[in-house]
Amino acid sequence: MNLGTIGTSWITSDFIEAAKEQGSLKLQAVYSRSEQKAKEFAEKHGAAGYFTNLREMATSDSIDCVYIASPNSLHFEQVMLFLKHNKHVICEKPMFSNRKEMKKAYQIAEENDVFLFEAMRNIHMPKFQALKENLHHAGKLRSAVLNYSKYSSRYNNVIKGEEPNIFSLNFSGGVLVDLGVYPLAAAIALFGKPEQAAYSPVIIDTGVDGSGTLVLRYPSFTCTILCSKITTSYNPSEIHGETGTFMIDSMGSFSKVVQKNIHSLEEIEVGESQDKLDMFYEIQEFVRIIEKNDKEKYDVLRKISAEVLEITEKVRKENGIIFAAD
Repeated sequence: MNLGTIGTSWITSDFIEAAKEQGSLKLQAVYSRSEQKAKEFAEKHGAAGYFTNLREMATSDSIDCVYIASPNSLHFEQVMLFLKHNKHVICEKPMFSNRKEMKKAYQIAEENDVFLFEAMRNIHMPKFQALKENLHHAGKLRSAVLNYSKYSSRYNNVIKGEEPNIFSLNFSGGVLVDLGVYPLAAAIALFGKPEQAAYSPVIIDTGVDGSGTLVLRYPSFTCTILCSKITTSYNPSEIHGETGTFMIDSMGSFSKVVQKNIHSLEEIEVGESQDKLDMFYEIQEFVRIIEKNDKEKYDVLRKISAEVLEITEKVRKENGIIFAAD
């Protein structure tokens, strides 16, 4: 399939390199509003061409699929444009600002017989799949603490009185939708949708959440999610059962998962080594779903995205975090 990309940041570069490694997507075009940036980015990654007009890109026959990594608040309009022109869309998380946008987008995707994916890479990692398959070894689950707390260099700009996109209500920013969605998606993929969700955010000067604690209540246990872009935690994430504990080094990449029996104290590393680029695995799965027309797996991913967004929208609004897109 022929690929186009929107965005010229490091994450787009990472996606392109992973796509090259995976081999099924051929980069044909990149987009930037700035012609100089578009040209330089195309040359850097070996794209056949570039666009500075999104509508021209959407109507072009040179691409079949687009990867979108623009600021969060721009996702909906750009996703809709490409879906309406019969292009498959892979959109960086968070895919949408609210459920209203998501409902419209999936409807258009269905009408045009194309696929819409959220690039939530962690739930596609082999070690995440291995964790899911081995979770029963923990016994009856009693608690989980999932942590993604990493200081953002862009918070330095906030301290100076500026408002970077990722810390802006106008651009649908904040830590819950930027980092918190990784452990939240993992929790939903592992445990299902919680019965209740409550969020306690730390609101910074720009009006978004800089850090926060999200508590998910399940019938027999509680899952606590810690997320921050204004501090850093070095603790692993853990899932606790009556017979075992799972320790996860990173909610973003799941690069190491260890299972420990609480009685014998035996430790086992779960899953094979992940020797590909992080985004390789999600690309591999998206391509497989498109080529096999695997609607069953597609619906599983769609459900996870919908339940993540339902929770993030609900709890942020309960705390007065209202996006311009709302």
